[in-house]
Amino acid sequence: MDPVAALNEIAYWMERELASPFKTKAFRHAASVLAALPAAEVAERSAAGRWTGVAGVGGSTAEVVREAVAGGIPSRLAGLRANATTTTSPLRKQLRGDLHAHSDWSDGTTPIGAMADTATWLGHEYLVLTDHSPHLRVANGLSPERLREQLEEVAKYDVLLSGIEVDILDDGSLDQVPELLDRLDVVVASVHSKLKMEKDEMTARMLAAIRDPHTDVLGHCTGRLVEGSRGTRGQSAFDARAVFDACAEHGVAVEINSRPERQDPPDALIAIALDAGCLFSIDSDAHAPGQLGLIDLGAERAEANGVPADRIVTTWPVGTLLDWAKG
Repeated sequence: MDPVAALNEIAYWMERELASPFKTKAFRHAASVLAALPAAEVAERSAAGRWTGVAGVGGSTAEVVREAVAGGIPSRLAGLRANATTTTSPLRKQLRGDLHAHSDWSDGTTPIGAMADTATWLGHEYLVLTDHSPHLRVANGLSPERLREQLEEVAKYDVLLSGIEVDILDDGSLDQVPELLDRLDVVVASVHSKLKMEKDEMTARMLAAIRDPHTDVLGHCTGRLVEGSRGTRGQSAFDARAVFDACAEHGVAVEINSRPERQDPPDALIAIALDAGCLFSIDSDAHAPGQLGLIDLGAERAEANGVPADRIVTTWPVGTLLDWAKG
C-alpha cells in the first residue's frame, strides 16, 4: 500500500471520529514529508528502519510506513477501518456535495488542498469552502483582502466552489462586503454571537439575514450544543414558524448540520421547516478532511425525519445548485 495514502487515510478515520487534532496532524504531517521524498529513499529508509533525523516521522508513523512498504495494510489502518461507523442510509447515496466546510484559512486544521483531495476521494461532485467572516475573530475570520486571496486559491481545484460562512450581525446584516458576496457561489449565514438574545430580537435578526438576497443557506439555526468537548448549550429562542416561512419564501435552504455536537435543527424544528415548505442542505460543517464524512449522520437524521430528497439542495447536480444560489 502507498504509505502516503495510508497515513492520510488513518488521519481521515481519526478525524471522522473527532479525535484530537494534535494526533491527526501528526499523520497528515508525516504524509506530507513522505510525499516530498523519492520513493526509492522511502523504501530504503523503511527497510533499514532509518527515520531518525527526518522531521515529522516518529515511531507510530514510521511503523505505518514500514507495514505499507512491506506490501500489507498497516495494522493501525486496518483497525480503524474495522471500527469505523458507517451508514446504510439510501439518502446518503443521493448526496452530491457539501455546502459548509472550513480550512486553515480560518479555524480548520488543514490547507485547502487537503479538503479538496478528500472531497474528491469521497466522491463529492462539489464542496463549498466556507471559511468564517471577519467578525468571528476567535476563528480567524477572513477580511475582505484575505477572502479575495482565497478566491484565487479555490479556483485551482475543480471540486471546490467558492463560499463563506458569514456571521449574522446583531442587526441582521451580513458580515462581509456586498461586492465580495456577489462573487461567491454559495453563502451560508449563521448566528455565532449573542445566542441568548431575546426571542423577538433574534427573530428580527434572522429574518433580516434571510431576506438579504446574498443568503443561500441558514446555518445551524439554533446554535445549540448537545455533546462534545465544548460542553452543552441550549438553543437560541426565535419564532421558528416565522423564520422558516421566510426561508421558504426567499428560497433559503435550512441547514441540517451533521456535526454530532450540534444535531441542529432539532427534530421538532425540522418538522416545522418541512411544513413551511423549506428547502434543506445537509452539510458536514467540517473543520478537518475526515469530518467531511460526517454528512453520513446528517443524511440519517434527514431520512429519519422524512425530508424528501428533492427538497435537499445537496442532492442536486452542480449546475442546478448554482442556478438556485444565483437566483
